[in-house]
Amino acid sequence: MANGFKLTRVGVTGVKKPVRITRAGRNNILFCTIDVYVDLPATQKGSHLSRNLEVINETVNRSMVDSIAGIEIIAADICRALREKHEYSSYAEVRLVADYFVERPGPSGKRNLESFKIMANAVSRNGDSLRKMIGVEVVGMTACPCAMETVKEQYGNNVAFENDLPIISHNQRNIATVMVEVPEEYDVEANELIDLVESSFSSATYEVLKRADEAAVVLQAHQQPKFVEDVVRTMLSKLLVHLEDMPDGALVTVRSESEESIHKHNAFAERTASLGELRTGD
Repeated sequence: MANGFKLTRVGVTGVKKPVRITRAGRNNILFCTIDVYVDLPATQKGSHLSRNLEVINETVNRSMVDSIAGIEIIAADICRALREKHEYSSYAEVRLVADYFVERPGPSGKRNLESFKIMANAVSRNGDSLRKMIGVEVVGMTACPCAMETVKEQYGNNVAFENDLPIISHNQRNIATVMVEVPEEYDVEANELIDLVESSFSSATYEVLKRADEAAVVLQAHQQPKFVEDVVRTMLSKLLVHLEDMPDGALVTVRSESEESIHKHNAFAERTASLGELRTGD
């Protein structure tokens, strides 16, 4: 039968809404892009898409009145409501992504607003408790250790480097993301995740740089050359320290992608694991 197949995910994507987050007594308005899905059994012809928009609107409107501490909580509230509205469903999933701005100092100490992305996911399925995650996407910089070693081998004896400057290499714009599962009784601060990711690059990147700042960024990156795999492993090590009080069952996903400057392809590395697996060195 043409209509006799179960569908894994049916829903709406790209819904744009403002939500209000209240943390430490401060209100932040985040402009989110929201995707929501439920599964559709073979016996159900359609999924009543208007119910998805009703759920989103009701939850977003509530965030403007009540104090909600994070977008992962909003994602979880939407996810629960989807299961209630779609009584036939055995699965629901919600994804939120928002532009996020943080004031932070550059190399010279001058403070500027820097842009990041903050993300939240929530999943509910039969036979399992609802799982919610918070995460960030950060853009940084890496310097290639391989090219640095090659330059040293081939030209090191013929090139003068003053004041112990590092060997030259090519640079990459690195886009890194961290997603952390947040159990009900725990809290994860997005700003701290941003700091953790930025400190895992060869260097952070900045919107505004004067010439002295540019030199400082390039020098720092070449003093800390990293492969895309190094970025992921550094983030994992830092997460184990940062999340030392979180339970073993909490999941993390760490991803790094370097936009290559001398190739037409990108380099990519990722790890998804429970904290328990990471703690045992698995």
